[in-house]
Amino acid sequence: MDQTAAKVPAMFQPIPAQRAFEVVCERIRELVASGRLKKGDKLPPERELAVQLGVSRLAIREAFRSLENAGLIALQRGPKGGAFIQASSDRKMTELMQDMLNLGTITLSELTEARIFILASVARLACERATTQDLEQIEENVRLNEVALKSGSREIRLQHATDFYELLASATKNKVMTVVVRSLTDVIRVILQRIEIYPTQDLALSRRRFLEALQARNGDQAAQEMHTHLRKLHEHIVRHAVEQKQSPDLTML
Repeated sequence: MDQTAAKVPAMFQPIPAQRAFEVVCERIRELVASGRLKKGDKLPPERELAVQLGVSRLAIREAFRSLENAGLIALQRGPKGGAFIQASSDRKMTELMQDMLNLGTITLSELTEARIFILASVARLACERATTQDLEQIEENVRLNEVALKSGSREIRLQHATDFYELLASATKNKVMTVVVRSLTDVIRVILQRIEIYPTQDLALSRRRFLEALQARNGDQAAQEMHTHLRKLHEHIVRHAVEQKQSPDLTML
């Protein structure tokens, strides 16, 4: 046995070779779930891990590629490189929803319905849990968006919109809410980038009304304003998609 491999703690035990790379993935996921592997931990090199698990280096390589695609590990090159456990990412969830929209598995109407339901709950929870700092950050975001509206900067307004939902979700103090909202927002942002005309001042005013309800800790009013805002945004997208001769449901985006 390789001398270096022998020095590595026996965290991994030999496994059957059948569908080995999938079993390697499962073993690493189990170690992450149990807390024995944490964010930033470096996995043994391919050769050493192959010896510990009793599989080929090809199986390890395939497992690393699969786990990297899933966002569980990051592969870094160079003398200090290797496979590192990384923080969970919502990128795959965003890609999945985007692909489903592109293929017509889901429609824009369904996406909007989900956003309304989820963000109404987020609004109510933020009314209960938002700190003074959260409210100040959201207020500043709304103010900057109004400034960008006057200057006509489309890209800046898109970024402010993205930040707005990020800040709102963060105010719930619920990490699951944050991940879901970020994914939904990213999908809508892709759609808006393909619509030539960005939402008008009416939607900016709606966001200001929402902020006032949030500051007043009025969950019902905040949820209702969010519902109205998202419905208007949906209508804007559909209207201008038709004008650009795109599908009303944008299933091809």
